[in-house]
Amino acid sequence: MDRWLNRVAVVTGASSGIGAACCRDLVAKGLVVVGLARREDRLQELKDSLPADQAKRFHVRKCDVSKEQEVIATFAWIDSQLGGADVLVNNAGIARPGVGITTDGNTDALRAILDTNVLAVSWCTREAFRSLQKRNINDGHVVIVNSVAGHRVPNVPGMTLGMYAPSKHAITALTEVLRQEFINSKSQTKVTSISPGAVDTEIVDKDVMLNFPDLPMLRSEDVADAVSYCIQTPPNVQIHELMIKPVGETI
Repeated sequence: MDRWLNRVAVVTGASSGIGAACCRDLVAKGLVVVGLARREDRLQELKDSLPADQAKRFHVRKCDVSKEQEVIATFAWIDSQLGGADVLVNNAGIARPGVGITTDGNTDALRAILDTNVLAVSWCTREAFRSLQKRNINDGHVVIVNSVAGHRVPNVPGMTLGMYAPSKHAITALTEVLRQEFINSKSQTKVTSISPGAVDTEIVDKDVMLNFPDLPMLRSEDVADAVSYCIQTPPNVQIHELMIKPVGETI
């Protein structure tokens, strides 16, 4: 991780779960970290919980990544105040348990999932990559937190994943499109999709999980470890897709 010392990483959805774990891990490894989330108070609590030397390198930025103009303004601020982002962890994501494709009155929920899970990733990656290109930085890394549901739709009796699984399938395709676009731009910037199985985070509906009391789950820290593993590979190595599951997962 030495080459990332004091370089800037941006983490979306940083107020809890995987995003917060990534912030803790990356700042502990010597990076300057910008945590983006809608809940600014939760970001501040995260900053206050860090050791003093790490807290100095953690920056709180309120940003709803589902709103394009907020994304543009945030990355402009990162460019002007911190010199630009070298690592981007696209972690922000939402689900709407119980809202199916055929559910009445589902329009807002379906659109919100696509805005956050797909378009926000596109906007954040675009702004980060443009910044890298403007600064002639050729070794950036874009990480996208995907899901096993982005490769195979789990069939869970009595439950629908609604637009969540289609949004994650879009991310699988988006990762490959980005890889091709980076190559076409003559950039050595890497892109990695990390697809966890079940993770014990706030996105999981606790009422639904009561039906699966013995379901093994990953910790947020397990996914953060995977992020660090992927970004510390040698310059000639790109982990394009990494799937991680808890031992014993059956769905």
